[in-house]
Amino acid sequence: MVDIGAFREAVTAWAAGGPGDRARELATRLPVRAVVLLEGPSDVAAVNALAERRGRDLEVEGICVLTMGGAMNVGRYARLLGPPGLGLRLTGLCDERERPYYTRALEQAGAIQQTFFVCAADLEDELIRALGTGQVEDLVRAEGDLRALRTFRSQPAQQGRTAQQQLRRFLGTKKGRKIHYGRVLVEALDPDRVPAPLDGLLASI
Repeated sequence: MVDIGAFREAVTAWAAGGPGDRARELATRLPVRAVVLLEGPSDVAAVNALAERRGRDLEVEGICVLTMGGAMNVGRYARLLGPPGLGLRLTGLCDERERPYYTRALEQAGAIQQTFFVCAADLEDELIRALGTGQVEDLVRAEGDLRALRTFRSQPAQQGRTAQQQLRRFLGTKKGRKIHYGRVLVEALDPDRVPAPLDGLLASI
């Protein structure tokens, strides 16, 4: 049985410049009803983790969650998947500083009516604020990364930064760390402390 994962792979290949025939074929065969566009894999990890916590299987529901490989690719994905392309419902997350770019890209694709949820700095920043720096540091300790965090904080560039700023930067200093903590931080959230952009996204699909 062909699943949403195959559609996601076909769309990614299409966006990279490949043919779109496979994606179009799967869009007609599968019950794809929405696509969640996210900047990177850490955002995907967080969205999937929250969906699982709420007992939802997004692929079974016909929702394709995919990374665009960077926020600057939103225009391309909106053209392929929105009104000019497959005509699917689009949603996702963006950072506040990128909101104007998303607005222009969606408008150019005729998808301005699609709702994207805005994070202040980024999703990691939202999660750290929701949990508090103390709890995030406890999680870093539990994951075996406390020594690495202490070494990072001792660097001259980190002096004068707040604990939250240091933690946010630390999560992006090693390949795969942001992805790992995307899930770890979401799984540690109290149900009533889910950041508004992430909560709103899940509620909308």
